[in-house]
Amino acid sequence: MAKKQQTAIAPVRAEDYPEWYQQVIKASDLAEKSPVRGCMVIKPWGYALWENIMRGMDDMFKATGVRNAYFPLFIPLSFLEKEAEHVEGFAKECAVVTHHRLEKSPDGGLVPAGRLNEPLVVRPTSETNIGDSFAKWVSSYRDLPILINQWANVVRWEMRTRIFLRTSEFLWQEGHTAHATREEAIERTRMMLEVYADFAETFLAIPVIRGRKTESERFPGAIDTLCIEAMMQDRKALQAGTSHFLGQNFAIASGIRFQNDQEQDEHAWTTSWGSSTRLIGGLIMTHSDDNGLVLPPRIASAHVALMPISRSEEDRARVMEYTNNLAADLRRQHYHGRPVQVEIDQRDIGGARGWDWIKKGIPVRVEIGPKDIEKDAVFVGRRDREARERASIPTGKFISGFTRLLDEIQN
Repeated sequence: MAKKQQTAIAPVRAEDYPEWYQQVIKASDLAEKSPVRGCMVIKPWGYALWENIMRGMDDMFKATGVRNAYFPLFIPLSFLEKEAEHVEGFAKECAVVTHHRLEKSPDGGLVPAGRLNEPLVVRPTSETNIGDSFAKWVSSYRDLPILINQWANVVRWEMRTRIFLRTSEFLWQEGHTAHATREEAIERTRMMLEVYADFAETFLAIPVIRGRKTESERFPGAIDTLCIEAMMQDRKALQAGTSHFLGQNFAIASGIRFQNDQEQDEHAWTTSWGSSTRLIGGLIMTHSDDNGLVLPPRIASAHVALMPISRSEEDRARVMEYTNNLAADLRRQHYHGRPVQVEIDQRDIGGARGWDWIKKGIPVRVEIGPKDIEKDAVFVGRRDREARERASIPTGKFISGFTRLLDEIQN
């Protein structure tokens, strides 16, 4: 009988795909469960990944004329009640604040006190409160279009949760626009779907299918919902971004009115579009393997891990000087507009060090020892190759070709 190949992640994908997914997150140190049911703590390696996603996507939004703003976390209940279909769609997922302080109870605990005159909903999405602001900002067709995005957190009280894919609180961006004509709003809806598709394929290396949601799956209150979906390794589709044509529904509810160029009053046409930390879940399920996370270089938390190896104090000083010089040379380079991110790992834990970086998905691993220095070379492993497949490369050649190497891995 053939010996079963040892892997860093157990169980493997073929045995138990949902549990494999959870174990990849744990082994790569991306995130962990919070004490609050259904919430997550995003750890530094995972948050760096989200920062790179935000940076790349934000640049693409701004290239289309969108600007960032921020709106309150709390939404008056009356705002949601203005748009009946919208509130019905989110009613079961809303977290509601009813009191504004805590007081000691007779038994020494804390109890809510100071009931609010009007309950506040912790935002599940922001069409209603952003619509209230748009109504104040618009009076003439000359004020349009308004193209706004916000990076924020939202709360949807999910019953069945899974880290990154479906959590009670998650991070996202939500874009909101207002237009003078139906055609312009529809064009923006389609444009932002293409931005999402371009980002997913160019940065995340995830092929996507563009489509239209059925009537029963549309965003509550929308006229039309477009989406991108990606096929995961378990042969299930994952929704990775949505763009909604809201028509005049929310404009009527919020009172977003303007005087057109014929000096007639009418309601604006609005859109909204969003993507979230679910993209990280999609990234894991698209690229990762039975040894852990695999990160495309364009959004990787870091690009390369340098692992100095020494047997004596004398060797250590020489190896560290060589390692620090190599790190400085790499950090002076830019990869698609972003400085090359270098990790130096001096831990004395033997072969476990390399496996840690394999599980974390870093694109390139480099070992540097006294014998490598003598040859003026480095020992290089790539995450897109077998774990034990490594090669000695002259240091000058490695430095000069490093960004090309990253492109090769990305592609």
